[in-house]
Amino acid sequence: MPLKDVPLKDVPLASSPVLADGVFLDELFDLDYREVSMRVLSDPEIYQLELDRLFPRTWNIVAHEDEIRLPGDYVLRYVGEDEIVVSRAEDGSITAALNVCTHRGARLCRYEKGNALRFTCPYHAWAFRPDGRFLGAPIAREKMHGELRSKEELSLQSARVEQYAGMIFVNFDLDAPSLRDTLGPMTWYWDLMFDRTSAGMTVIGPPQRFTIRANWKTAGEQFAGDIFHTLSLHKSMQELGMLSTDGPVQEPAMAGTSAAHRGSFVRCFDVEEEHYLNALKGRDLKSLSAVERLRMQPPPGMSVDMVDQIVQKFSPEQVEMLAKRPPQVGSFFPNIGGIVMHQPLPDGTLGAFISWRTWVPKGPDRFEVMSWTVAERDSSPELRENVRMFTAATFGVSGFVESDDSDIWPLQQKSARGALGRRQKLRYQTITPEGKPEGWPGPGDIYDGFPKDNTQWAFWTEYLGHLTGRL
Repeated sequence: MPLKDVPLKDVPLASSPVLADGVFLDELFDLDYREVSMRVLSDPEIYQLELDRLFPRTWNIVAHEDEIRLPGDYVLRYVGEDEIVVSRAEDGSITAALNVCTHRGARLCRYEKGNALRFTCPYHAWAFRPDGRFLGAPIAREKMHGELRSKEELSLQSARVEQYAGMIFVNFDLDAPSLRDTLGPMTWYWDLMFDRTSAGMTVIGPPQRFTIRANWKTAGEQFAGDIFHTLSLHKSMQELGMLSTDGPVQEPAMAGTSAAHRGSFVRCFDVEEEHYLNALKGRDLKSLSAVERLRMQPPPGMSVDMVDQIVQKFSPEQVEMLAKRPPQVGSFFPNIGGIVMHQPLPDGTLGAFISWRTWVPKGPDRFEVMSWTVAERDSSPELRENVRMFTAATFGVSGFVESDDSDIWPLQQKSARGALGRRQKLRYQTITPEGKPEGWPGPGDIYDGFPKDNTQWAFWTEYLGHLTGRL
């Protein structure tokens, strides 16, 4: 049996990385009790393992295609702590290359965004195409670049580039599965969130960027399925009347179903719960078809006239899912999140917030949030403004939901720095058996009802697999 197919708990510790104090990385993960040592949030050695073994070998979200519309347009983004140039080539394709000159290692491009069909290193003036191809060096007659390496060998290191729902993903592992294969069954749900119409979604402005003084995994593991915290950390949403406190379930996210695959996750909310409904409140839902429901209350960020596109694009089972249990929040392993939600208001009307986000590591004790607001390309200016306003009000640097999270993550980080604190545990012991509700059409590992810790624990086992080289 190949090593990667052996259950993690059955693999000998000798195959695990050994930290400077002699501790095997595996020893920080108790697979029987589902506990993780808080040392993983603060240890510089573990952080370096992530930069070497995780981020260059997984799919990283870096931009939206509309940020680089024209040939030569580029933006600087990150894979781990490695800066890359993401560019639109002359033929319209998108490329990504490491922003490190192959001569003496200087930073090649120094601007966050712009338009250029070639980059010239400020140190010795070596020139490169945006896709990384080496063009030449000054004093060509004197062979400044030498004769020991071909021009192809002196090109910038390039990444694989793939797109999904308008977002650009890169991966430096040339042998890794494709983006679609990595997403696997989760595309069944993510399509309902971000790939709903023929025109697709566009980005509203550049991504928001702000730094949190915490390890990136505090956000990564929370977005992998922590629904519990909305009852306590986000209690202000109930106090503001944005979530109902009526009925047997006091938060809409508690009623629903979770789907997961290889550390990725999505939560489908049960919008048939009485306390959740807005436009449909008081209606005889059993008498309404899925399409009639969607016309009365379109998915977040969509208008009534777009519902016909949903019917044409998706299977009847997916249309039914959107009407009854739409996927609204999820994560893509290791550090990508997505949110597509209605924003119920006290007066009974609806706003919507739609966002892609990634948590870019900037050290073991800080990360940068990059948050894109997106909207349907064919939506009206009024609807786009609604999405822009409510996304900024909830998530992002000024969002009241994000401010709750960005307050608690540094508190976890501070705890993990102490000699005693880093020996404490992150616990994922609320377990529910896998099982689909009756008639559930979607794929993946399914956990129905009140959310438990299963999907977050899957995040950690996937993480451990990458750091130990078993995946």
